[in-house]
Amino acid sequence: MAVKLRLKRMGAKKRPFYRIVAADSRYPRDGRFIEEIGYYNPIENPTVVKVDKDLALKWLNNGATPTDTVRDILSKEGILKEFHEEKMSKKAGK
Repeated sequence: MAVKLRLKRMGAKKRPFYRIVAADSRYPRDGRFIEEIGYYNPIENPTVVKVDKDLALKWLNNGATPTDTVRDILSKEGILKEFHEEKMSKKAGK
């Protein structure tokens, strides 16, 4: 099972709101998901992003691959940097 961290579109027509979810890559974009990690609202000014750092790191450590947009969001939140440093410290400790 290939797990991806991706956006699930919510909201009304022309008023998108996204949830960041961990989902099996075979499921549809707005279909079944495993766990909700956060949300992203591009309509508000400034853009509103809330990500549960612990859940995101848990899924990244378990091998989930983020989509391009989610990777950008996680990078801006500093989560990918923390994941990379954690991975390098484990590698150096061996």
